Amino acid sequence: MSVPNKFRDFNFAEGELLLVNKPYRWTSFDVVGKIRNSLKPLKLKVGHAGTLDPLATGLLLICTGKLTKQIDTYQASEKEYTGTMILGATTPSYDMETEVGQTFDIGNITTEQILANCAQFTGDIQQYPPAHSAVKINGERLYEKARRGEEVEQRARFVSISEFELTRIALPEIDFRVVCSKGTYIRSLVHDFGRTLGNGAYLSKLCRTRSGEFKVEDAYEVMELVNYIRERKATVAESGA
Repeated sequence: MSVPNKFRDFNFAEGELLLVNKPYRWTSFDVVGKIRNSLKPLKLKVGHAGTLDPLATGLLLICTGKLTKQIDTYQASEKEYTGTMILGATTPSYDMETEVGQTFDIGNITTEQILANCAQFTGDIQQYPPAHSAVKINGERLYEKARRGEEVEQRARFVSISEFELTRIALPEIDFRVVCSKGTYIRSLVHDFGRTLGNGAYLSKLCRTRSGEFKVEDAYEVMELVNYIRERKATVAESGA
């Protein structure tokens, strides 16, 4: 196996911060579990700093060993995302996890209106988490209630968005880039963007490109990292080191 320069000897017990590019349809826990399993028989703590939805891709910070104590610090950092929204429809989950529930006519919406709508989504704003989210209320995650068809109590939260720009408008698709604080729901941002146009929108694509100072272009692919860890363990075992 040819080892890229970014691979090195890790000290997982003492603590490592791993930058991983989360694959599409993997949960954040799937990534943590894959890395934890690759470290067996070592019994180490492994955790992530900031959940990504299964349909999102991009940078996931993974901490091991003693560094898991710093997860909250990493999680509090500013985030950057790029994505695509579909204007003219909504879904219950605000993304493609659920089927379209409502559709709207977008024939009279102009590019000028769309661009002007961005202004109200920068600064400190109030948003509601999607009903299909991992937020806990009374000890139960909202998505568990939503999937049972139960009414979900949504509580508003304040988040900070420092940058929100539209990078491509090809209706019904709109590409965007957003820089925001911890706890910002991009699905809710997209949903609210459609609503304030007197229309509807849902998220069709999302990638976390940055978390604090760390960037997705410096991240490992999950399986290349896992395979390297396994091969490294086998090499050490064979050498008796």
